Amino acid sequence: MRVLWLCARWAGISVTLSELGERRAEQAERAGRGGAERSAEQPLPASADPGPRPGSMDRSSLLQLIQEQQLDPENTGFIGADTFAGLVHSHELPLDPTKLDMLVALAQSNERGQVCYQELVDLVSAMISSKRSSSFKRAIANGQRALPRDGLLDEPGLSVYKRFVRYVAYEILPCEVDRRWYFYRHRTCPPPVFMASVTLAQIIVFLCYGARLNKWVLQTYHPEYMKSPLVYHPGHRARAWRFLTYMFMHVGLEQLGFNALLQLMIGVPLEMVHGVLRISLLYLAGVLAGSLTVSITDMRAPVVGGSGGVYALCSAHLANVVMNWAGMRCPYKLLRMVLALVCMSSEVGRAVWLRFSPPLPASGPQPSFMAHLAGAVVGVSMGLTILRSYEERLRDQCGWWVVLLAYGTFLLFAIFWNVFAYDLLGADIPPPP
Repeated sequence: MRVLWLCARWAGISVTLSELGERRAEQAERAGRGGAERSAEQPLPASADPGPRPGSMDRSSLLQLIQEQQLDPENTGFIGADTFAGLVHSHELPLDPTKLDMLVALAQSNERGQVCYQELVDLVSAMISSKRSSSFKRAIANGQRALPRDGLLDEPGLSVYKRFVRYVAYEILPCEVDRRWYFYRHRTCPPPVFMASVTLAQIIVFLCYGARLNKWVLQTYHPEYMKSPLVYHPGHRARAWRFLTYMFMHVGLEQLGFNALLQLMIGVPLEMVHGVLRISLLYLAGVLAGSLTVSITDMRAPVVGGSGGVYALCSAHLANVVMNWAGMRCPYKLLRMVLALVCMSSEVGRAVWLRFSPPLPASGPQPSFMAHLAGAVVGVSMGLTILRSYEERLRDQCGWWVVLLAYGTFLLFAIFWNVFAYDLLGADIPPPP
């Protein structure tokens, strides 16, 4: 009876299943279906309803159920809000309390007590699924006035972890409805393990090579450094794993510290909000685009460091903040934006200086800086599409398919370039270590 209790709380409406059966019988008689045997004194129990059971309810079956029960005999497209709430209750749809609150608030927002059931059917179908649809998000935005207006900052008595979750919501999400949605439905499992695992692996690899080479700054100047099976080197292009594994190697302590800090400060909150699949896809897409871009634009240079993935995350987040500037509630956002841009530009400048500064070591050119720029492009394109689609299916976004098509085209071009262009152009690449 949870739905009925919520309906009573929102609009003072209490609908029993017997009343629903009486209404259904009266409507059947008005439609001329000879419902004499269906008297109003014999309510139809929920278990006897012919509709689909929980777990298989979708938009078409809900609409069919409304037609079969003659809840809208005149085909007006509208039914009473209490009738729809009774229908949802009688079929025991698996809705969590937060989604149920929003559904009831929207259903009761109509002054005449009638709602367009096609729209509510879309909402129920979206609520049962794991992700909200775009129509659901628009409906929530339209019904925002019917929702509680107290902000999350007014929530008293929160634990330390819930305060951190609230901090993440205000750092990442630009809309108060999305922030409340994330705050109340957040679960500790699964934890944000991807960015933490990548950062830990990078630190372990750096410590191992630092102890082995006895060098902690500018490790690339050591003749043994480029012999690592993880580094991308143009002479080892056939070893395809190097286009990704180079992210575990770093020039020195300064580059590792910068990347690890950004991965933990930006990557972990993004992963908490958007999930491990989306953020890992964005990070690895930036890493792969970085090495492939270097193989096209700087054919003689190797690549080390996870800057491609880091810049994909950072540029996507910064672009999302700029495009939703008015809605973001993170403190000192202008100052933090300026500091982030200064730090990222300084890192690119350091990489450019390292690439072209003499004297060059005997092992050949230093790592290229083009991976930083490629990661930034991936973040502004693919990353921004992901971050703007919070709780929406990416496959329903036209822009997502455009971005995937562009990225796939780039991958195919880069593969053909690495297979044929080096020999056709006679590129003078350094000998592989």
